[in-house]
Amino acid sequence: MQRLSASTTPVSALQHHRSLGAPGIVHLGLGNFHRAHQAVHTARALEHTEGPWAIVGVANSSAAVAQAMREQDMRYGVVEISPERTEVGVPAVHSDVLVAAQQPEAVLDALAAQETRIVTLTVTEKGYSYSPRTQRLDLDDPGVRADLDGGTPRTTVGRLARALQRRAATHAAPVAILSCDNLTGNGDLTGRLVREFAEALPAPEREDLLAYLRDSVSFPNGMVDRIVPATTDAYRAAVAERLGLRDETPVPAEPFSMWVLEDHFAAGRPAWEHGGVTFTDDVEPYELMKLRLLNGTHSLIAYLGALEGCDLIAESIARPHIAEAARQVMHTDYLPTLTMPADIDVEDYSAQLFTRWSNSALGHRTRQVGSDGSTKLAQRIPVPAAFHLAAGRMPQHLALSVAAYLRATTAPESTEHTTAIADPAAEDLRAKHAESGGTREFVAAALRDGLLGDELAAHTEFQARVAEFVDVLATHGVAAATEEALQAQR
Repeated sequence: MQRLSASTTPVSALQHHRSLGAPGIVHLGLGNFHRAHQAVHTARALEHTEGPWAIVGVANSSAAVAQAMREQDMRYGVVEISPERTEVGVPAVHSDVLVAAQQPEAVLDALAAQETRIVTLTVTEKGYSYSPRTQRLDLDDPGVRADLDGGTPRTTVGRLARALQRRAATHAAPVAILSCDNLTGNGDLTGRLVREFAEALPAPEREDLLAYLRDSVSFPNGMVDRIVPATTDAYRAAVAERLGLRDETPVPAEPFSMWVLEDHFAAGRPAWEHGGVTFTDDVEPYELMKLRLLNGTHSLIAYLGALEGCDLIAESIARPHIAEAARQVMHTDYLPTLTMPADIDVEDYSAQLFTRWSNSALGHRTRQVGSDGSTKLAQRIPVPAAFHLAAGRMPQHLALSVAAYLRATTAPESTEHTTAIADPAAEDLRAKHAESGGTREFVAAALRDGLLGDELAAHTEFQARVAEFVDVLATHGVAAATEEALQAQR
């Protein structure tokens, strides 16, 4: 079977039919989400209005995707899957791919290039080298320290700052840096972290960079939303069946895709409004809606499902007690803390989420959704929990979410699906669990060390409720814990 390439791609599968212009975008984080989200929206924008918006994709350390894309002339298929249909499209928007661990200077050159007008990022929450508790750059992080000392930058913030230094020195055109990660105020946060890095530099380096940041760099806020599982042979087979071609690096995705942005680009942008992007002066309501109703609920589904031995999110949400816990955390604990965007009907949005989670054809795994909870939950739980606690209410299902995370991360009799959940705090949490004199002591130690911020760490009633749920999960299981949360809420 022939391999997917520029010469073999069927015209009907191409998502834009124009010649690819100059590389105006550099993207850090060449994972599946970028390739099924920003790349697709950019292809649709280019189909409407051409421009110099080819993308140079940068993988952090793994060369597998980059190598496959090079061998396929930067082509890959996006496999949109639902129970009703499967379709394959080819975005064809990348002009080059790099691997930062192997080509650090080439990455800096691309970021600093005169024609680069936008830098986008999908490096996950943990890729920003900051403390979720303080919301500041972690200056004690070894990677940050090495980057400040002048070595080849290894961190995302270090790469951005050093590239901006080069731009300042060459009087390069302005540039926008656009975070596409699930962080509250992701543009504001990214800008603040880069400025904190600049302020930590020696004076001769610091002043020119701070001036360039002030005058020539914008950091738009944005919200992204699309469920994108990991690539498997099933998706390679789907491309082969539908295109008659071999694709070594396809990307699976649900049909739904959403991108909401501030129109704050220092040097222009693609015609993304024609590519399905919503522009607004106030991204925050969309951002919080997604972080809490989708991501927060998604986490609970993942941890409860993994604890019951579920491999897939669709398998988890099909269990009535998990589905009811998801409805309760969404409507009772998260929704009252939100001001919904004016163009979103909450009942329609909620129903749509359950339909998306129930997409049994997609194969979205509990381990993927549950990974990196120590970073993700800090974005989703503290503010809503504090809202209810301040009003004298115990947010039962938020407490259950924390308990399910802690249980999934530390249970000695873990299922294969909880064992597969990756988390940078897992080793530390398991040590605390082993050393503690009981569940209450363990939960207090976990929260005290900044897992969910200072306010919840000091709230003894919330700690006690989390500990009670951990014990119920351990002794009686998920169904009993969800029933207890439901009864306590009534």
